[in-house]
Amino acid sequence: MTSQLPELSGKVALITGASRGIGYGVAEALVARGDRVVITGRTEDALKEAVEQLGAERAVYVAGKAHDEEHQRVAVERAMDAFGRIDYLVNNAGTNPVFGPIADLDLNVARKVFETNVISALGFAQRTWHAWQKDHGGAIVNIASVAGIAPSPFIAAYGVSKAALINLTQQLAHEFAPGVRVNAIAPAVVKTKFAQALYEGREAEAAASYPLARLGVPSDIGGAAAFLTSSQSDWVTGQTLVVDGGIFLNAGVG
Repeated sequence: MTSQLPELSGKVALITGASRGIGYGVAEALVARGDRVVITGRTEDALKEAVEQLGAERAVYVAGKAHDEEHQRVAVERAMDAFGRIDYLVNNAGTNPVFGPIADLDLNVARKVFETNVISALGFAQRTWHAWQKDHGGAIVNIASVAGIAPSPFIAAYGVSKAALINLTQQLAHEFAPGVRVNAIAPAVVKTKFAQALYEGREAEAAASYPLARLGVPSDIGGAAAFLTSSQSDWVTGQTLVVDGGIFLNAGVG
């Protein structure tokens, strides 16, 4: 990829949870159009590898846990120190450590899910707002899920947290307007390590229920994020873009 890098756009994105999967797909899409990126994640070795693939002249990384306020502070400061601006924030970091009925959900696990999936997104949005976007504008994209739009059995904590993230998107869009647009993307199952348990060993079966006859891949979400952080979406804010291969078209069909 580094041999085909376009001219710099002058824009900078901070992308959380971007060492692999959807976050990396977003980083790849933004770098491909000329943006520079700051990526975060928990594992330093994976982040180093991602930066090498993206191009060290276009990407830097900060390792840490998304819900850690000190990590949030360091990541935003690193972006400002390295590139002098943060035009775009993509809140992708998320967790789903439990699978089972909500009646038996450990409340401490639920708190952890909300800390990572919702509170961290708010923290990064606040810090990015004060560091750059309040005075210069920009865009925020929150990676939600179709599980936040309709019930998803056995991943209730994850779904409820993503529903909260969708509402947070609307709240931020209202408060940060007109300078900053805030939108969300709600993917269905995307082929990543994070979602592997949902399709591993049965991908053809899992994909058969999708009208487009396949599961998503990270570049599908990367393209959507590129749109929502481009001038082509200048009149779009407070919205949730469902990127689901058409799976919602099956709702209500016996």
